[in-house]
Amino acid sequence: MYAIKVDDLTKNFNGNAAVDHISFTVDTGELFGLLGPNGAGKTTTINMLTTLLQPTSGYAEVAGHDVVQERDAVRNSIGIVFQETALDNRLTGKENLEFHSVMYGMSKRDRIDQINQVLDLVELRDKADTLVIKYSGGMKRRLEIARGLIHHPKVLFLDEPSLGLDTQTRRHIWDYIKKLNKEDVTIIMTTHYMEEADYLCDRVAIMDHGKIVAMDAPSNLKDSLGGDIISLEIKDQGSDDLIADLKGNQWFKGFDRHDGTLDLKVSNADKHVPEIFLAAEKRGLSIDSVNLRKPSLEDVFLGFTGKTLREREATQADRRRERSIQRARQ
Repeated sequence: MYAIKVDDLTKNFNGNAAVDHISFTVDTGELFGLLGPNGAGKTTTINMLTTLLQPTSGYAEVAGHDVVQERDAVRNSIGIVFQETALDNRLTGKENLEFHSVMYGMSKRDRIDQINQVLDLVELRDKADTLVIKYSGGMKRRLEIARGLIHHPKVLFLDEPSLGLDTQTRRHIWDYIKKLNKEDVTIIMTTHYMEEADYLCDRVAIMDHGKIVAMDAPSNLKDSLGGDIISLEIKDQGSDDLIADLKGNQWFKGFDRHDGTLDLKVSNADKHVPEIFLAAEKRGLSIDSVNLRKPSLEDVFLGFTGKTLREREATQADRRRERSIQRARQ
């Protein structure tokens, strides 16, 4: 049985499709990621799956329960770590967990045992009696993960779990998420950090403008580009002629342009850099810099959308769309 099943799910706000007819499944025990820029529809999708928003159309079930018809059963089966901190700073870490476990109707004995277990899991037992207001950002995130696990959920939802954290703390959070998943907790997470999705997820669905534009294991998505990436900075006109010259070679797989950079997709790229420089020289082109690397999820996103994730987030259209959605929610 799937842990999550989504079929043609849609959510409209004032005529704008925040989520546009998406379909996917998540296997039990899988760590599944929704990857995309702000405003792509990731959080709206999570809010529908956790019964916080009702879909406009389509069907979804979580842990075998319909998210519309069986809302209480869904809520009893899931844990949630929201994008925004939802802890009570006036309570200690232990008191926050105690309050949450009471809300789920856990017995006193179960509460004591489980609180200690989840505090040990996120390495906060020594801070259990400290007021949350004195916690660092990383400690608060770990406590929220502990809270999401307090009632033994079948599925854990993480909405941007490392947002706003420094690099070192983010890595620690990733390690906790990996540990949870190895203990057979099904996890679905949203992120706009390419590295986070690549490191953590068994599979990712790349979202843009409310649609899923690609979905597979990160390694398969990167392999789909068909080669390595050679990034060139060329100020002179004439790069079209260079591309035309390279297209005759079997090792040349394609190209993208963005931010004044020409990205060439090339198989066995290290062997063909000299040929590319020779072709550029024959065309009288000056290459200011060159970078050779393996494909990343950023390259996959660029390949499917025509823009990098950062460029997509910065477009005025997306900003207007996000403001419209936010106003509709208020």
